[in-house]
Amino acid sequence: MKLTLSEPKFLKDSISIISDLVTEATFKITPDAIELVAMDPANVAMVIFKLLSSTFVEYDVKEEVGLSINMNDFKQVLRRAKANDSVTMEIEDNKFKITFKSNTTRTFFLPIIDVEEKQQKIPDLKFKATITTTSNIISEAIEDADIISESVTFSVENKELTVNAAGDLSKANINIKADNDTKIICDEKVKSKFSIEYLKKMMQGSKLSDKVVLQLSEDYPLKLEYKVLNKVQLAFILAPRVDNE
Repeated sequence: MKLTLSEPKFLKDSISIISDLVTEATFKITPDAIELVAMDPANVAMVIFKLLSSTFVEYDVKEEVGLSINMNDFKQVLRRAKANDSVTMEIEDNKFKITFKSNTTRTFFLPIIDVEEKQQKIPDLKFKATITTTSNIISEAIEDADIISESVTFSVENKELTVNAAGDLSKANINIKADNDTKIICDEKVKSKFSIEYLKKMMQGSKLSDKVVLQLSEDYPLKLEYKVLNKVQLAFILAPRVDNE
C-alpha cells in the first residue's frame, strides 16, 4: 500500500482526538478508505473513524490491509507534520513508514504491534431524538456543565435540547432551542446522563467540522458524529451513566 495526503490536517486532527480515548488500535485499510472501529480500555466509549480515499492525492491499496499501531506514537509523529507537508504512509520491512515531504524529507518508522482484541462491531442502535447543530454550541454547553459536575444530563422535548448539570449545591441549565443553526427531530421526550470527561474528549471533533449530530434515547447510549463530505467521518458512541441509588 502507498497513501499520500497533500494536507495532513484531517488525519492529524483525527488521530489526536482518537488517541485520547484509544491506546492501541487496528486500522482496516481498504481500497476505499482507512477505517477504525475501537473501544476505549474501560469499554465506555466506541470510536468510529473513516478517512475516505477521495481525501488522498495518491491511494494505492490493492487489497485490504490490517495495521495495528500504538496511537500515542502515531499522534506524536503526526504532530511533527507541518501544514504544507505532504504525508505518505507505507508498510516497509514490517514497519509502518511515514514520510513528510516539503523542502525537506523526514521519514519515521513505527513498529506494527500485535493487538489481542476481537473485531469490534458497530451496534445497531435505534434513537428517538436527533439534534443537528453547530459544534460550538454543544462544546460551550459541556464547558458550562463542567464547572458544576462530572456528569451531564441531555433531555429533549418540544424542539428543545436541555443540558443539565448538578453538583452538591450548584446547578447549571443550558437550553438550546431549534432555530436556523439547530435542527431537532424528536419522537418523544428522552433523557440520558453521561460523563463530562468523555464528552470533552469527543467534542474535540469540532476541529474537523463545525457541525455535529447528536442522537439520543431514554437512558441509552449517545451517538455523536462529525463529518466532512467525501473526506472524513468521526463518530463516537458513549454509554450512559447509571446512578446507583
